[in-house]
Amino acid sequence: MRRSAAMAALLPLVATTVTVTVAATVAAPPATATATATGQELTWKRCPAQENGDRPEPLSDGTAWECATLKVPLDHARPDGPRLRLALIRAKARPGAGERRLGSLVFNFGGPGESGVATLPPIAKDRYLKLHRRYDLVSFDPRGVGRSDGVRCLDGRRFDAWRDLDGTPDDPAEERTLIGGFRAFTASCARHARAVLPYVGTENAARDLDLLRQALGEERLHYFGISYGTKLGGVYAHLFPQRVGRMVLDGAVDPTENAEQVALHQAKGFQRALGNFLRDCAGRRDCPVPGGRAATRKGGEEDNRRGERRIARLLARLDSRPLPAAGGRRLTQTQALYGIAAALYSRESWPYLRLALRSAIEDGKGDLLLYFSDALYGRGDDGRYTSLQSANAAVNCADSSDRYTAAHVRARLPEFRTASPVFGELLAWSLLQCTGWPVAGAAPATDVRAPGAPPVLVVGTTGDPVTPYEGAATMAERLGVGVELIRRGEGHGAYGSGSSCVDDTVNRFLLDGTVPADRTTCP
Repeated sequence: MRRSAAMAALLPLVATTVTVTVAATVAAPPATATATATGQELTWKRCPAQENGDRPEPLSDGTAWECATLKVPLDHARPDGPRLRLALIRAKARPGAGERRLGSLVFNFGGPGESGVATLPPIAKDRYLKLHRRYDLVSFDPRGVGRSDGVRCLDGRRFDAWRDLDGTPDDPAEERTLIGGFRAFTASCARHARAVLPYVGTENAARDLDLLRQALGEERLHYFGISYGTKLGGVYAHLFPQRVGRMVLDGAVDPTENAEQVALHQAKGFQRALGNFLRDCAGRRDCPVPGGRAATRKGGEEDNRRGERRIARLLARLDSRPLPAAGGRRLTQTQALYGIAAALYSRESWPYLRLALRSAIEDGKGDLLLYFSDALYGRGDDGRYTSLQSANAAVNCADSSDRYTAAHVRARLPEFRTASPVFGELLAWSLLQCTGWPVAGAAPATDVRAPGAPPVLVVGTTGDPVTPYEGAATMAERLGVGVELIRRGEGHGAYGSGSSCVDDTVNRFLLDGTVPADRTTCP
């Protein structure tokens, strides 16, 4: 479940690069209207204003963003039945002298529920300019997301109230309140989107991707998936192995895990990231909690535990006495947990996490941690929410048949607490999200076997709290054609995170078709 890319040191292993060329269809840029195999045409126009009222800013080379709408079947088994509209965005390639366009590179930024239409423009201006010279940069809002037809469960006021529920209940009364909150959320989703809910799963989104490939006039899909986007890419490779072009899966999920395993491994991942944050925090003047400078320093691990205990004391106070925040809002224990987790998505956020913890611990103000929690949930300053959380629940519950009871969660709490004294209980109780969901859901495991596909580059980061890097090895192995690239570092996602080794390796793969040696490791 990845937040937006905007939230977005060990010795390197120098590996020999094995040169393998991945097939890429080089075609002329598509015309303004491109006919698909089914006769559908895309008409690209100036993009409308986004939710904040702004239009996407052109790239630094002056390339303007264009938007279009793709119509896809609600049910791919009934191609002539009702249709959904998917919002698209692109910036056409600008090859330099002696360069040729390689095609369209389609991005999915994860979630599930992240809007590609909103996310790609601000990220591309800094992160994807080298790729833009030879690729049209393309993204989309999957079914259920953003500007596409789909799922919105609660209005802003009800979402605020739902988020204020205690996500770590201490007694039967609090358990009943939390369970009632999940039921109310589910009932609201069913009221507003019952006809769509059975069709928002990843397999349907992957089939949409192939229609998008056709609409773009490409014989192969060149694809860059991040976080959940790696699952989407893996399912596409399984369904359409002969249509895979150059595919990068960054921050890869483990396709073999069920919902409980995902939550347990995320608990371990966030706890590991918190420990790394505390080690970095130690010795800094603005560090509001004790931490260990390094595992080898005498007393370092004890200092690290002291840091965790101080955060635990803050969270315990918030359980009964939330901190005030602007606009009459308040920072609850649950909001603080989500705020800390959100700040651990990227090492670049660590200075702001130090500031947010200092503000809460020393000044008694909850605004900054609440800001991080709002970002994780897609809440704007005006109190309105994106479709992120609604779509996230709808896709996850459509993808999995796992349905847990409160009794099961209670039985599993000790293991979750051991995995993470800070985040374990919250992630354990989150397993109730799909209980009572009106759609049965697919099998828990995801089939990503892709015999016949070209090599797929699978990227994992050792300190990733959201998709622990061990999942990258499993994704690569299950694909059968996966080549693993490992980044030793912190944060969710490796490309554009400050490692020139990762960026250069991915760029060579996408631009030249050069496949690195399996398990190449970068700092």
